[in-house]
Amino acid sequence: MTIPNRNINYPTAIKYGAGRIKELAEHCKANGINRPLFVTDKGLASMPMVVEIVADLKKAGLKAEMFSDVRPNPVEENVLTGCEAFRAGKHDGVIAFGGGSGLDVGKMIALMQGQKISIFDLEDIGDWWTRADASAIVPIIAVPTTAGTGSEVGRAGVVTHPVTHEKKIIFHPAIMPKVAILDPELTVGLPAKLTAATGMDALAHNLEAYCAPFYHPLSAGIALEGMRLVKENLAKAVKKPKDLDARGNMLVASTMGATAFQRGLGAIHAISHPFGGLYDAHHGLLNGIVMPYVVKANRRKIEKDIERAAAYLGIKGGFNGFLKWILALRKEIGIPHALKDIGIDTKRLDEVAAMAIKDPSAGGNPIAFTEKQYKALAKKCVTGDL
Repeated sequence: MTIPNRNINYPTAIKYGAGRIKELAEHCKANGINRPLFVTDKGLASMPMVVEIVADLKKAGLKAEMFSDVRPNPVEENVLTGCEAFRAGKHDGVIAFGGGSGLDVGKMIALMQGQKISIFDLEDIGDWWTRADASAIVPIIAVPTTAGTGSEVGRAGVVTHPVTHEKKIIFHPAIMPKVAILDPELTVGLPAKLTAATGMDALAHNLEAYCAPFYHPLSAGIALEGMRLVKENLAKAVKKPKDLDARGNMLVASTMGATAFQRGLGAIHAISHPFGGLYDAHHGLLNGIVMPYVVKANRRKIEKDIERAAAYLGIKGGFNGFLKWILALRKEIGIPHALKDIGIDTKRLDEVAAMAIKDPSAGGNPIAFTEKQYKALAKKCVTGDL
């Protein structure tokens, strides 16, 4: 084959290790941040560890303030309110702290606080990102407290449109965090159900990046090793929440998934995004439920790739063995088999299919499903017809 031109970007500085959150003030100063807006969600904002982290920032001489008006599935209003807080406090940078929602909203605030256009004018379409005034984007330090989205190394964020309920991917290369602090001690308090759901998000990122039909061997290699880390550590992290090695490996697997998926995502995300926007359901949980149905639907295009992955992961039985492993992992960590098990019905399948085929992730699926095929596939995800 003729190798096509590709742009490869892996520039985030990653600081991994237990206790490294103590370096946060140091990294802020090194990146010119003296008045950080600390962005997180409401659930984390009142936790003792967060209160202590913000106090440590202030002791280090930083004029830090907290913003926590962040929904689990962020909406435009969260970003606009955050921008108001940023400008009111005369901040010069953002600390994005938490799960995917806190990280994404933090990055969006850093992007939008100095812009004169709508956030949706910067959707990840063509070169729309060039519409932004890049000089107005402030630096970001990212600190994940879940091992799932990998937003700490991403150049995009997800925001739900207030009218259409579509999840929009907002992109700009300058919102890549300057530093990502991966401290497994920060994930120890994550409940088992969220550990499982976010872990399946990490697996989905690695799996879809590995199967995407584009030339990007760096991403393919990272995704394969990311899947191995999930296989060997997710169930441990769910069952033994204080296992720092398992927690740390899942953080790394999450970061690897988001590093790898610049190669592409696929129908797992193209389907979970609409369901998440319409039913306000947890993104990682949706990915975990939808995953085996999409893997099976893509079989004719990905079978050889999955056979190679299965061999590397030590899974016997090739493609069938890999699919059985996904089902067994889901059962072991408490992920439901069908979307109906979390209260999602078949009433909005036409909307889901129409949104799925337009979702940016759909372009990375190994098979270009039609709207009719997306509707049929979404129905199987709801009813559990594997």
